[in-house]
Amino acid sequence: MNKDWFVDWFNTSYYHTLYQHRDEGEACRFIDNLCIHLQVKEEAEILDLACGKGRHAIHLAKKGFQTTGVDLAEESIRIAHVNALNNKVENAYFDIHDIRKTYIDKGFDYVFNLFTSFGYFEKKEENIKVLAAAARNLNDDGVFVLDFLNIEKIIPNLIPQETKTLDGITFDIRRQYNGKHIIKDIEVHDQNETRHFQERVAAFDKKTLLEMASEVNLKVINVFGDYDLNEFDPDNSDRLILVFKIYT
Repeated sequence: MNKDWFVDWFNTSYYHTLYQHRDEGEACRFIDNLCIHLQVKEEAEILDLACGKGRHAIHLAKKGFQTTGVDLAEESIRIAHVNALNNKVENAYFDIHDIRKTYIDKGFDYVFNLFTSFGYFEKKEENIKVLAAAARNLNDDGVFVLDFLNIEKIIPNLIPQETKTLDGITFDIRRQYNGKHIIKDIEVHDQNETRHFQERVAAFDKKTLLEMASEVNLKVINVFGDYDLNEFDPDNSDRLILVFKIYT
């Protein structure tokens, strides 16, 4: 198994089939709530790190913001371009990019990393590079939002096994926590072919994420526990949403 599991998985059509029913309304509500809370101004430049198919970036563009979405998966960026055309937005730009590297130094008022698009790298140091790049992408007064899962609730409630059939394709899914990562093994049965993929997300808790962010001069200013921006409760919150600013 290639340690960079996402290179294969995110570029296959099976990934997009499995996650085709993601809640678009929930994503839009989260963006709306964030923009209100952050008081995002009309002229804001926003970078969506690990943008996937562009659903958050396109909604931001619809609200009038100049938005750039970057992702390492070529297939996701291709679909994001198509989605932008279908939604008739001209202020959303998409590019293939490794989020461990700076995209535009001090180029953005806001950097968003949403829907658990963090913790994908095997080594902690590689994940810290993502935070460092996010900080460098921000202008001096910029804001970074990291939307992560709440592992303190997720781990005790993992569903160990389930099967889904979508578009005639069967997905056998097994989940486990190995002490460092939440791992999802996905066996895909498509006609007479069986393929195996894996998702691995580092099980960072709030304390660890804040320590990692501090290493790259990011200081937390807000902590939320869901997409309605309610207070974070480690036992009950579905999400861990951290809002950072740069300190010197």
